[in-house]
Amino acid sequence: MPCLDEARTVGACVEQARRFLDEQGIRGEVVVADNGSRDGSQQVARSRGARVVSVAERGYGAALAGGIRAARGRYIVMGDSDGSYDWSNVMPFLRLLRERHELVMGNRYRGGIRRGAMPFLHRYLGNPFLTAVGRRFFGSDCGDFYCGQRGFAREAALRMGLRSQGMEFALEMLVKAALLRMRVAEVPITLSPDGRDGPSHLRTWHDGWRSLRFFLLYSPRWLFLYPGLLLLGVGLLVGAWLLPGPRFVGSVKLDVHTLLYCSTAVSIGLQLAVFYLFAKAAAIVAGLHPPGGPAERMINDLRLEHGLIAGGLFVLGGLVGSVAATAGWAQTSFGDLDPFRVMRLAIPSVLWLTLGFQLICSSFYFNLLKAQWSQRSPLAESPR
Repeated sequence: MPCLDEARTVGACVEQARRFLDEQGIRGEVVVADNGSRDGSQQVARSRGARVVSVAERGYGAALAGGIRAARGRYIVMGDSDGSYDWSNVMPFLRLLRERHELVMGNRYRGGIRRGAMPFLHRYLGNPFLTAVGRRFFGSDCGDFYCGQRGFAREAALRMGLRSQGMEFALEMLVKAALLRMRVAEVPITLSPDGRDGPSHLRTWHDGWRSLRFFLLYSPRWLFLYPGLLLLGVGLLVGAWLLPGPRFVGSVKLDVHTLLYCSTAVSIGLQLAVFYLFAKAAAIVAGLHPPGGPAERMINDLRLEHGLIAGGLFVLGGLVGSVAATAGWAQTSFGDLDPFRVMRLAIPSVLWLTLGFQLICSSFYFNLLKAQWSQRSPLAESPR
């Protein structure tokens, strides 16, 4: 139980958990990870039979990480110490953990949310929206990403390599479980109003943005690759359609001005796709993503020479187009030109030059990352 100034409620939570262990004949302990309480929460928890672990580094995630490291049991059930969760109903978690599930999530929407237990915006907007984003980004089946009561094998939690210090810790646990393809299950639980006499530790919009930011940082596919491929595809298709001459959509005439924007979309799209490779490599080296999968195979197979050859061909194509445009200008003795005709050749030429130099520079930078990749700790060889 993470705890920060919960003297009013932590005692009752500890008593519930201790009673559950005694009634079920389970050899276990109640660990309260105190994050610097000033209201005597530590003494209250100890008096009710808890082992209190002091965690100096502030933050919800830091407190949980400290408690997990200190825990001596094979299985751990975590949950808030504010009275909002029922600590006498932990057996569904334990039963599924004994069936070799590595993470068991509580689901408050399936079990019931009592009146006043969750703010309106959290219940009907924030939680459903961000849970849907998390399910889409990471392929998880979990229906309540933000449920604070969950059980897991201690070994599985340590294998996740959790790093977040704040409220993102709970999200990281679920995301890492999905990335590591762990066995995850859900149980319905009931959420009750908390027993605090002060404001909640959550900040609706601030924490919502932090959650979305976390999802994006942990999913370079959605942050870089998919938007990049979309821009590349639209830019190439519309640009190829406009290259022979102006087109009409109803009464609207599309010409070289639109072609210029298409070339910009292609340039940005390619750069985003390259950023995806950079981000994926950096995430695996840093231990944020597990090794393996098609992205790592692609990264391992790519060589500096591949990028230099591709970039060189693009630069060559751009130079040929530029020479052709200059030759057409020379036919008029370098006088006036039809801008629409010339731009149809100049825009693709400039685009090819830009893409070529992007690829060449990106290839050198990418290989600097790969040098770091080859010197990383034996993460790639660690058991999954």
